[in-house]
Amino acid sequence: MALRPGLILSISLLQVVLCFLSLAYAQTSVTTNATAGERHSEEYCAMYGICGKRSDGKYLNCPFGSPSVKPDDLLSSKVQSLCPTITGNVCCTETQFDTLRSQVQQAIPFLVGCPACLRNFLNLFCELTCSPSQSLFINVTSVAKVNNNLTVDGIDFYITDAYGEGLYDSCKDVKFGTMNSRAMEFIGAGAKNFKEWFTFIGRQAPSNVPGSPYAIRFSSSVTESSAMKPMNVSTYSCGDNSLGCSCGDCPSSTVCSNTVSPVSQKGGSCSVRIGSVKAKCIDLAVAILYIVLVSVFFGWGLFRRTRKANPASMTNPWWNVMDDSEVHSISREKNENPPMQVFEDAPHIRNSVQLSIVQGYMSRFFRRYGTWVARNPVIVLCSSLALVLLLCLGLIRFKVETRPEKLWVGPGSKAAEEKNFFDSHLAPFYRIEQLILATIPEVKHGSSPSIVTEENIKLLFEIQKKVDGIKANYSGSVISLADICMKPMDKDCATQSVLQYFKMNPANYDDYGGVEHLKYCFEHYSSADKCMSAFKGPLDPSTALGGFSGKNYSEATAFLVTYPVNNAISKEENETERAVTWEKAFIKLAKDELLQMVQSRNLTLSFSSESSVEEELKRESSADAITILISYLVMFAYISLTLGDSPRLSSFYISSKVLLGLSGVVLVMLSVLGSVGFFSLIGVKSTLIIMEVIPFLVLAVGVDNMCILVNAVKRQPLELSLEGRISNALVEVGPSITLASLSEVLAFAVGSFIPMPACRVFSMFAALAVLLDFLLQVTAFVALIVFDFRRTEDKRVDCFPCMKISSYTNSDKGIDQRKPGLLTRYMKEIHAPILSLWGVKIAVICVFVAFALASIALCTRIQPGLEQKIVLPRDSYLQGYFNNVSEYLRIGPPLYFVVKNYNYSSESRHTNQLCSISQCDSDSLLNEIARASLTPESSYIAKPAASWLDDFLVWISPEAFGCCRKFTNGAYCPPDDQPPCCSSSDGSCSLGGVCKDCTTCFRHSDLRNGRPSTTQFKEKLPWFLSALPSSDCAKGGHGAYTSSVEFKGNGSDIIPASSFRTYHTPLNKQVDYVNSMRAARELSSRLSDSLNIEIFPYSVFYMFFEQYLDIWRTALINLSIAIGAVFIVCLAITCSLWSSSIILLVLAMIVVDLMGVMAILNIQLNAVSVVNLVMAVGISVEFCVHMTHAFSVSTGDKDQRTKEALATMGASVFSGITLTKLVGVIVLCFSRTEVFVVYYFQMYLALVLLGFLHGLVFLPVVLSMFGPPSRRVLIEE
Repeated sequence: MALRPGLILSISLLQVVLCFLSLAYAQTSVTTNATAGERHSEEYCAMYGICGKRSDGKYLNCPFGSPSVKPDDLLSSKVQSLCPTITGNVCCTETQFDTLRSQVQQAIPFLVGCPACLRNFLNLFCELTCSPSQSLFINVTSVAKVNNNLTVDGIDFYITDAYGEGLYDSCKDVKFGTMNSRAMEFIGAGAKNFKEWFTFIGRQAPSNVPGSPYAIRFSSSVTESSAMKPMNVSTYSCGDNSLGCSCGDCPSSTVCSNTVSPVSQKGGSCSVRIGSVKAKCIDLAVAILYIVLVSVFFGWGLFRRTRKANPASMTNPWWNVMDDSEVHSISREKNENPPMQVFEDAPHIRNSVQLSIVQGYMSRFFRRYGTWVARNPVIVLCSSLALVLLLCLGLIRFKVETRPEKLWVGPGSKAAEEKNFFDSHLAPFYRIEQLILATIPEVKHGSSPSIVTEENIKLLFEIQKKVDGIKANYSGSVISLADICMKPMDKDCATQSVLQYFKMNPANYDDYGGVEHLKYCFEHYSSADKCMSAFKGPLDPSTALGGFSGKNYSEATAFLVTYPVNNAISKEENETERAVTWEKAFIKLAKDELLQMVQSRNLTLSFSSESSVEEELKRESSADAITILISYLVMFAYISLTLGDSPRLSSFYISSKVLLGLSGVVLVMLSVLGSVGFFSLIGVKSTLIIMEVIPFLVLAVGVDNMCILVNAVKRQPLELSLEGRISNALVEVGPSITLASLSEVLAFAVGSFIPMPACRVFSMFAALAVLLDFLLQVTAFVALIVFDFRRTEDKRVDCFPCMKISSYTNSDKGIDQRKPGLLTRYMKEIHAPILSLWGVKIAVICVFVAFALASIALCTRIQPGLEQKIVLPRDSYLQGYFNNVSEYLRIGPPLYFVVKNYNYSSESRHTNQLCSISQCDSDSLLNEIARASLTPESSYIAKPAASWLDDFLVWISPEAFGCCRKFTNGAYCPPDDQPPCCSSSDGSCSLGGVCKDCTTCFRHSDLRNGRPSTTQFKEKLPWFLSALPSSDCAKGGHGAYTSSVEFKGNGSDIIPASSFRTYHTPLNKQVDYVNSMRAARELSSRLSDSLNIEIFPYSVFYMFFEQYLDIWRTALINLSIAIGAVFIVCLAITCSLWSSSIILLVLAMIVVDLMGVMAILNIQLNAVSVVNLVMAVGISVEFCVHMTHAFSVSTGDKDQRTKEALATMGASVFSGITLTKLVGVIVLCFSRTEVFVVYYFQMYLALVLLGFLHGLVFLPVVLSMFGPPSRRVLIEE
């Protein structure tokens, strides 16, 4: 994930503040007694006057003491305004004080938001420069001769530890919002205590490097004989009421400690400790429930067997398995072989099935329909094909959607609406082009060496040269990086690279000191002038380096090079198209040249552009063409073998069903094309998932019914005519096929309620494809069966029906004399008897219930999300890129808190409710964000927010006298180090010139409690947003906040949109992205309610992860609807609550078990897997409904009926449903795209196996024990 660069201009090292230790004193000198010795007493100066300057122009103090001087009234008032602790005599002149003031103004913008810190900080340097008792705590320890004059080369500065601690404690948490960091990073190099801070301040700066021109040793202990005593001016606490700081700058304040933010609860789970074992509550509850259920089941079974063993004690209880069907079975057995005279005299007994109203109607319909189809196959075939071909005409409008935001984000998405608001009111988030160079781990140690070497840096310059040289052609114009890159200061690209420490110029490498300069900049990137980037902003090393721990940047194992490119709201705009053209050239360069360059240096390279994912998804469309072709060929071969009779060499060319199988596959293809054509006609774009998965899915679903229909016709008595066999076959299997197909269509249709467009469209296409396939099966395919059986009876050769074998005399016998197949005999003679054993039944129930309950416990371990690399082809270059992003990035994506309709008028409290400087509310937005950043493990916020509002209020503050200034005519006056105050040609700056009469915009009396009036706010905000930051005023808003505020200035007191930028912590897992979004939304929702201001969080990835916030709710609702719909369909068709409840139970167990398998295989929960779960409901119906229907229309006791059902439908379920799906699904494992392997091969394979086990093992056992009464009865006539 790329990071927004720091967008402020060069901020000179604040050690420059120490230059006023050797202040450029005016040439006015005070005569001193050269012979006077060292003296430490009250009203005496330790060093006074200027005795020279270094080669870099820094002034050096005289090492001679002198008595303090009484200032005139003007100087006294000036000193009092900046240094209120100094009264009476001073050790500085007016000119010296003016120089001090001009230098100290560089530090003021960093600290003015916290008055206590600023006062303590100023007191330190005021005492050092102007204190009348300077000699008591300053001792010159070394001198140097410059131009024959002695000058100060080193001093001891004695300060009490109490003052040092007070100063540090008041400043350590002060924010510098522009850089999303603490001010201590800039004024103290990130010091952890006051001693480290003083050590940093006291270092003697080399030539041409900002800092003190002589060494300063800070100490707290002095000898009694020296007559010195440490400086101990009173310090102010940041929680002081009179100089109080905001909670963001002073979390330890009592006001702030009483306002504790509720910590976002991470997904902790309930657990129970039993001895040394710690178990989850859900696991313990499931284990207890299983023990209870098994105990009840065993008790019931034992009681039942005891009652069976003692039939005399039975009085026809409700659990008696001797139902009416058994009586009918016994009656039937008694009359199977009656004597002839009895048969002649006895009334005629007819075996009949009592069907429900719906089933009865369907049976009558299918009987008449079957007879009509057998008589008119040509009409049926032509009319059905004509209808489907008509739908296929819609393919002329066929389009494929590959844009990720259109595939994975719903149009009504809250995150999508927030993104549109952010893009249209502020600015679209920039496009990201990125290179990651990394070292290869050493074989011996297993750790990667540092990448910060001279050879690698020079390689990076070579790569940068090639990237700069990219020339892409767009509409006849040449596009380079400089034409499209983001330029904060409208000049140089804001490239995030360590080369910025050399101003992106290879000539500076040796001049600046090579690798050592780089390591120096890692520590002083925010302060050293030579470390500033070419785009005039500090570059945080964590944005350009990877693979390091803590702040050990020199140990980094990867270079991160990020090119931010301007983005546009609409992807159809020229600016976006220009960028895409350049991005394609960038990727081509990386593949063709950069990869070889890097690998030759024993490094790795990964790369990506903003359009990479979309381009790779397009390439994916043709990646699995061979897989699709092989799948259809394999399925065709299997169908041909399955539909035909037992192969015999003498009759194979007649009894085979190759042509029928091919016709069935063609019908499946037509149903898919008809579905795609229909939706294309109404303007719905297709997706790659539809093109690659639906053919497999419909093929696997459709072939089942083909096998069942053909096998049903084969089972009919040969004495019947073909019309009778077709009619009887449709009556036998038509209702169950209809029930299964309707359930599948309904389950697919439920998936269309899922908000993710890709999955919703997939469900719609699949539902129509399955419906068309069913209609073609009961129309065109039945007609084709008629043609094929006519061909067989007419002894014509398969595939060549015009050829007739008239010489084949035994064909009738060979074709018509059919024996039960191997599978049928296995089901009847082996499978069914084994399942009828009481011990086997108990074992089956216990095992299946155990796995179901275990799956319930495992479901809680399923993580939400969808890994990006899974969606892409396995050979995609982005696979390595995403791995490296997770491994090397040490900072997360930018996070913006967007405020709508901010009322800045004086009457509104919004300003204090948002800001985080002095006098702001303790529970303000920015204070709460800063507080949340203190607990990044739960808030996922890494830093305080960059606040344009805080910086604006500081910028107009009278204390920041170098920032908001005006000429005498009221026009804006820039800081003294910017044109026209400072000559841009020679860089010379002076206190005189055109800006000498500039004054601050406001006096303290002009502001009300430090806040501008409505008019003042409206007038000065445009000044601030156009002000360039510089050393004299680092708070200028141009660049840093140009796109952070939508300010129209049209008379309204409302700012429609503004944003405050911070960063997420590094997000390495999908669950991290989901939890970070949830935490940000919870925080903004709570703040919106408490502040009564509309606030929302925005980050570029929110749009794609919003679905996971409620993915469990979505999954459970859709599964409930799907299962409920199937139950209602079953109940409506069978009119049997008993049968429907059993089907419902088995369906629920299959879905729960499938979710357990997902947890075991680490398959994440997302819209794709939710659609699969919903479809599993429909597909699982096939494993249940045929067996249940066969059981309900069979005769005998429950064991006999189960055996008969397995013999009748078991083989068809196994060969026609299980194996067909298995063959279609297995081919998916050869897909080049991981998403098909994980979410379709693995999940569908698990579904087929679970469906087979539940349909042919668990369901028969349940039916044999708890099945409904038989619908078959004996009727005397």
